[in-house]
Amino acid sequence: MLRYAIFRIAGRFRMNSQATMRRSPPVAPKNGETSATESSGLRIYQDRVTALAERIRGTSDVSTIIGILNQALAETRRLRVREDALAAAQRKVAEAERDIEAMRNELEKVKAMLQQDPLTGTLNRRGIDEAFRREASRCDRHGADLCVAIIDIDNFKAVNDSLGHQAGDRALQHIASVVTHTLRPADRVGRFGGEEFLLLLPDTALTQSAPVMARIKRELAARPLVEAGERVKITFSGGVAQRSARESLDAIVARADAALYQAKHAGKNRTALAR
Repeated sequence: MLRYAIFRIAGRFRMNSQATMRRSPPVAPKNGETSATESSGLRIYQDRVTALAERIRGTSDVSTIIGILNQALAETRRLRVREDALAAAQRKVAEAERDIEAMRNELEKVKAMLQQDPLTGTLNRRGIDEAFRREASRCDRHGADLCVAIIDIDNFKAVNDSLGHQAGDRALQHIASVVTHTLRPADRVGRFGGEEFLLLLPDTALTQSAPVMARIKRELAARPLVEAGERVKITFSGGVAQRSARESLDAIVARADAALYQAKHAGKNRTALAR
């Protein structure tokens, strides 16, 4: 799907840029002036846009393509000519701007789909990786805190065995919804495994993470899952680690996972902090 979208966008981008140039009328000289400057600018624009189209066809990285479209949009907006001489061309340039913005927005949607878990609507592993890179980079620049939490639904196999796999899927969707609506907009939630979720808590120190996890537990208890008219109690165990400077995702996940293991073996339905 991604490769198809890339080729389609590259083709549209090339055709739109060529159409803009074909439909641009020749510049009529005014007061003895020559149109050489405007014509040269149009040729330079065409060459640059053609090169950008080739770059789009040569990569499958969505973020890179979005960057190229942003560059193309900037090139298009720089193409400004005399209002009295090229009114029609200016309209075509405005159309090109709208087309490029539409292509960029379309690719942003494709990128979001590629980073989303289809069952829960939270981030998938690809999305978690990118969100962590972005937050870790920001924290390293500003010296800010970042905590990573892993939560695992307690006795999830029993839910599947007693109520069926569809009920298990609804349990995953339910806890994802509760967690997402309980956290701040800046926090990120992703499905990390079968019944595991990973939480990114920016600007949060380890001691501040405990009340966050307790708040999620209270919300989950107040909003139980209902199956066939019966309330299904869902609890989770959690492990939280605070990121050290330059610490990788794999490293901090290993520490959070070790804390989760402690919480499970201490009786479940609790959170342990990695010291």
